[in-house]
Amino acid sequence: MNRLFSFASCVLLALTVAGCATQNTSGEPAGNTLEKAKQQGFIAVGFANENPYAYATPDGKLTGEAVEVARVVLKRMGIPEMNGVLTEFGSLIPGLKAKRFDMITAGMFINPQRSKEVAFANPEYSIGEALAVKKGNPQQLHSYKDLAANKEMKVAVMSGAIENEYLIKSGIGKEQIVTVPDQPSAISALQAGRVHAVTMTGPSLQANLDSAKDAELERVMDFTQPEVDGKSVRGYGAAAFRKDDTAFRDAFNAELAKLKASGELLEILRPFGFTEQELPGDMTAEQLAEE
Repeated sequence: MNRLFSFASCVLLALTVAGCATQNTSGEPAGNTLEKAKQQGFIAVGFANENPYAYATPDGKLTGEAVEVARVVLKRMGIPEMNGVLTEFGSLIPGLKAKRFDMITAGMFINPQRSKEVAFANPEYSIGEALAVKKGNPQQLHSYKDLAANKEMKVAVMSGAIENEYLIKSGIGKEQIVTVPDQPSAISALQAGRVHAVTMTGPSLQANLDSAKDAELERVMDFTQPEVDGKSVRGYGAAAFRKDDTAFRDAFNAELAKLKASGELLEILRPFGFTEQELPGDMTAEQLAEE
């Protein structure tokens, strides 16, 4: 295929997120992805169309927290353009290894199993549980343990959500849990005084509070994350690279560290419902890869 035609096609299709990817069919040695991307001025990224991590807007723009973090980092690495390759979440790692694209920007959680397959960058965000209460936190609820300690407390949870299990394993009685059909209904229950608290993941809670625009509600910003079966429920998401692209990963990490140190990372994450509670701290991919 003519290289000029291939490049023009990729740029055009990237604008509509149609999935044009560059394939390494030139026989170049593995691990040269970074230099190749700098030379051509673009990189192919895999995403799974999951809001708020990476998704296509109705007008075809590729965005999301993982995309926007990567966009800034890659530009500072000398790679000004990204071409999105839409892929089912379960096909992201196989697609990366098959060179359908050159990195994953899908907010993928780092875990030991995935770390055997790909080289993760250090985490760009973390997600745990969150709690909303009435303004001033009159019951002084700062953890699931606080809810468990006072059997009069009631908490709203969406039906089928994992928080139901977390609450019960934290010692909260079933009679304290008010199950609602969806997340907005949980906020409504708190507004109506039917419950003393609402719980869901941090970004989801923030998005619902922002939508409610109710000054009488607040998020508990000093919330203590629950531990279930002796382990924290907090997850950490990051970009991922092929195992032989450690130079690419290391260069990405270097620029990501600068974003963290300057405070720019939080400003990139904020529009997608993330707060300082969702920052990754000093956690590394290496730590999260441990069994």
